[in-house]
Amino acid sequence: MVTVLMCLFIVLFAMSSVDVAKFEKLKNSLATGFGVENVGKVDTAEGIVLPPELAEEEGEDLTDLELAIQEVDDLEAIKERITAALTKEGLEDTVRFTLDERGLTVRMVSSETFFNPDRAELTAAAQLVLDATAPELRSTTREVTVEGHTAKLPDDRYVLDWELSTARAVNVVRHLVEQGGVESTRMEASGYGESRPLNEGRTEADLKLNRRVDIVVLSDQPESVRSLIPEVVEQRP
Repeated sequence: MVTVLMCLFIVLFAMSSVDVAKFEKLKNSLATGFGVENVGKVDTAEGIVLPPELAEEEGEDLTDLELAIQEVDDLEAIKERITAALTKEGLEDTVRFTLDERGLTVRMVSSETFFNPDRAELTAAAQLVLDATAPELRSTTREVTVEGHTAKLPDDRYVLDWELSTARAVNVVRHLVEQGGVESTRMEASGYGESRPLNEGRTEADLKLNRRVDIVVLSDQPESVRSLIPEVVEQRP
C-alpha cells in the first residue's frame, strides 16, 4: 500500500497542471485497478483497459499460418500500390512481381530497358520506374535489398560480370536513396553476376530474363512463418 501511494504521488507530481480530463482518467484507472469501480473504457495512453476475460482472448498468439496469411496480405498490398503507381505512368509492363519466402520481388527484367549495353548508368526508363516505386518503398519500414544479375555467355569474364551487376545494383540503390528519399539504413546492394540465372536457356528471351535487377522488399517475419508464404501464395487464385 505504501508503494502504491508513493506511485500515486509521483504521478500527481508529474502532471504539470490540474487537468480535469487527465484527473478523471487517473481516477478511473486507479479505481479499476483496485476493483472498486467497473469502468468500461479507460484511456490514459491511447490504449484500452479490457476486462480480464477479454484480455485473455486478445492476448492469444496467432499461429504461424495465420501470420503467414497476414504477411502475404501485406506484401500483396505493397504490390498493388506499386502496380497502381506504375500504371499511372504507363509503366506497368516494365516489371514483374514474385512473392516467395524472402518477400516481394520487383523484377526489372531485360536490362537493355534500364541500362545501356555493358554500362551501369540508369536509363531514363529506369529512372521513371524507380521514381514510381520509391514512394511505396519509402513508406514501409521493411528492409530492401537490390540485386544485380547478368546473363551467362560462353565468352563471359566472371569478374566483369560481378562488377557490372554490382554497379547496377548500387546505382539503383543510390537513385532510390538520393532521389526517392528511401532510408539508406534499410537499403542493401548486391551483385551476383551470372551465378543465379532464372533459367539455363540460351535463347535471346532466356538471356533477357536473366539480365535483370531485382528489388526485394524483405519479409520481417521469422523463418517458421516465411517458410509458409509459398504455400499461402499457391492456394490463392
